[in-house]
Amino acid sequence: MLKLSLPLEKRKTVTFIGHNGSGKSVLAEAFLVRTGKAEKIGGIMNYDPLEVEKSTSLSNAVATFEYGDTQLTVIDTPGFGDFISEVILGVFVGENILSVVNASAGVEVQTERTWRIAQEQMKPVMVFINQMDKERADFDQTLDELKKTFDIKMLPLALPIGSGESFTGVVDVLSQKAYQFPADGSGKTTEMAIPDSMKDRVKELFEKTIEDIVETDENLMDRYLGGEELGLDLLGAALKKAYLSGQVVPVFVGSALKNAGTGILLDWFVRLCASANEGRPIKTTMVEGGSEVEIVPNENEPFVGFIFKAAVDPFIGKQSFIKLYSGKIATGDSFVNSTKGSSEKAAHIYAVVGKEQKEIAEAVAGDIISVPKLKESSVGDSLSHTARKLLIPALTFPEPMLSKSVKPVSKQDIDKISNGLARLSESDPTFVWEHDTETGETVISGIGSVHLDVMIERLKRLFKVEVEVGKPKIAYRETVKELADAEYKHKKQTGGHGQYGHVKIKMSPLPRGTGFEFAQTIFGGSVPYNYIPSVEKGVRSGLKKGVLAGYPVVDVKVDLYDGSYHEVDSSDMAFQIAAVQAFKKAMDIAKPTLLEPIMEVEVSVPDENAGDAMGEITSRRGRPLGMESGSKGFQVVKAKVPFAEMLDFSNKLGSITSGKGYFTMKFSEYSEVPGNIQEKIIAERKKELEEANK
Repeated sequence: MLKLSLPLEKRKTVTFIGHNGSGKSVLAEAFLVRTGKAEKIGGIMNYDPLEVEKSTSLSNAVATFEYGDTQLTVIDTPGFGDFISEVILGVFVGENILSVVNASAGVEVQTERTWRIAQEQMKPVMVFINQMDKERADFDQTLDELKKTFDIKMLPLALPIGSGESFTGVVDVLSQKAYQFPADGSGKTTEMAIPDSMKDRVKELFEKTIEDIVETDENLMDRYLGGEELGLDLLGAALKKAYLSGQVVPVFVGSALKNAGTGILLDWFVRLCASANEGRPIKTTMVEGGSEVEIVPNENEPFVGFIFKAAVDPFIGKQSFIKLYSGKIATGDSFVNSTKGSSEKAAHIYAVVGKEQKEIAEAVAGDIISVPKLKESSVGDSLSHTARKLLIPALTFPEPMLSKSVKPVSKQDIDKISNGLARLSESDPTFVWEHDTETGETVISGIGSVHLDVMIERLKRLFKVEVEVGKPKIAYRETVKELADAEYKHKKQTGGHGQYGHVKIKMSPLPRGTGFEFAQTIFGGSVPYNYIPSVEKGVRSGLKKGVLAGYPVVDVKVDLYDGSYHEVDSSDMAFQIAAVQAFKKAMDIAKPTLLEPIMEVEVSVPDENAGDAMGEITSRRGRPLGMESGSKGFQVVKAKVPFAEMLDFSNKLGSITSGKGYFTMKFSEYSEVPGNIQEKIIAERKKELEEANK
């Protein structure tokens, strides 16, 4: 049984971020080939059938391997914006961040967005300019774009030799050595002479890089100005300090597919990357008492872990991927899910290398492992030793932006769809679902159309549930605009005891959001006290279906002020029926109207698209609330918009902003639907109800 045993200071985790297609997965696989963990690039990190089919990452993938005397764990995050929660989680558990950038495409949407996530979590960033072997690859242009976009000192520590078809090697700037790579993709490079055409540039960049490094360290600056020759170890230590503090961004270059430049990158990982005990301390709170506890990874402290990924497997069940922040965990150990308050047990522990998992006896602080079949644990949960229950604060994720309705093709699958959706939601905090008893639909919500399509496909493949997909129904409401007075006498003689109930009610509108109020102002016992609860029950029954389109009724007051009864024939049921009918009559008189849900929307767009976004919101019956500066180069447009107008907004926003914009929304209030739109809604609703009753 494999056992990870390298010292804590030799355990380093690097999270790969970047745009879709930048080559993050290929780079991780190139590392595995180079270190002998894999024979060839392909199918190691993206091994899920859906990922293979779509040729893209859909969730975080993990690979742990040794490089020299260092244990490296890389986390490969998806580059598609719909799976941004995976990036947030992957960045959280990585002490180091590598932004992979396509040399022919430059800085793309997700390059910026994922970089901002790293900055928000205050993680140090390196850059690998990838795909130098591709047509139109341009290292200098890409580097300039990076400098302009992120306004931080970029330190190129590697230079490409050629580009496109002429890309033949990479120069390590500080060692002033050049390496050529073989055609077999093994990464086993050989040293070569620096081309004459590059010697002056390498020398110039070498001197400039040393100056940039020593500027970050006053002591080193004095020694440099004093004429002391500074060795690579000394420069590397200063560079590491500057990198970890966010003063500089080291930049590397190569081709993951050709396994070129990967050796230089790995060498610098060893020199620069923060080990598990050098990253930012993790702030936690005690479950009991709420006091704060700061965790610095230590093998000898009680166990603390965090679930950042869960994979659903129909055969072996759920796999929980855990980052250990403190202590140890061994096969058979029990521990506590501090988030849910439940007990869990590690029946088996696995080290992960892409699709391969190898059982290990023990894991310690700094490791990332997989544990199968945890009963009640989900992504984002904190795990801890029974003697010290600690809670890692919950991460903030984007709100789901798009919803679709799903229903099983077969009624026999109703239970299966609920189970499947519940398990899928445990693995993704941005995927939510609920069964709407009001509309009879199961509604799933996620970040975008691709996100939901993937979840629906997983539902089919993993849980064998065929579903029909449609747009979700809007939860409209009905109310009244005027006062009304109505009565109804329910009188029926069927032989023996008859039925008699007679009520007079007043209906009036209430302020929006009030709900419902029932009152009684009976004098003289016209309706006996014991029948008044039956009247209220009847009125509440009437609230369930309004008279316009059968939607629930809200924001009304009903006052029972008179009526009559029969000594023999009156009953609870008779007064309920009378109350329902009186309620309907009153609504007809009181000018009923439709209400629609209004969402509070925040749209983040590039500066140049702010006007177009505001115009789009206005065209959707939105009410702008203002605009404010967001992150660098972005504006945040705030507005209130009817939910019905937001169903296809995600696609439109993507078109307006070339995929750079995103939005969040939450329910704000109900508001009256304009008359012309009401007519269409009522007509569609009546048709829908007629078809349902056939």
